[in-house]
Amino acid sequence: MDDKESLRVGAAVKRRRRALQLTLAVVAQRSGLSVPFLSQVENERARPSDRSLQLVAEALETTATELLAAAEAARTIDVVRSDEELWEMPPGLRPLVRGRHQLQALECTGEQDAGREFLHRNDELLYVADGSAEVEAEGRAHRLGRGDTLYLSGGVRHRWRATSPGTRLLFVSVADHIEAAEA
Repeated sequence: MDDKESLRVGAAVKRRRRALQLTLAVVAQRSGLSVPFLSQVENERARPSDRSLQLVAEALETTATELLAAAEAARTIDVVRSDEELWEMPPGLRPLVRGRHQLQALECTGEQDAGREFLHRNDELLYVADGSAEVEAEGRAHRLGRGDTLYLSGGVRHRWRATSPGTRLLFVSVADHIEAAEA
């Protein structure tokens, strides 16, 4: 494994450990490696040898190959061009992020009226790039103009509509397939 892969595998190790709800102490016990070393690996301050990575992978009920693949996926850099269609969407809606990631982003243009209520399990941010919009959340109407943002924590029922021609809204959220935990 090269130095870049070994350094970046720490984030994949940490995500896997947290997904299994294991402490560093449990992983250390299962792998025979020390808690300080595992902490350094997770924080990308230490480079695990091939053998150490294999021990960590076994402790996390996966393989070194899977951890490296997860590390590779974590290094995604992707440019989405304004004229690019990622997948078929209704007119006026455009995804801003390709694929399935922790972050989702969507651009809505024109006089959109969602007309229905939304409830997302994770947090969402709405930014008014141009025009104006009205968002009803928790029984209150919020009028937003160009440059305004509205933050909604997960579990807040809401609906929205553009209120002027040429409105462009950006929605950014933690993807619903992610179990977001409070810090």
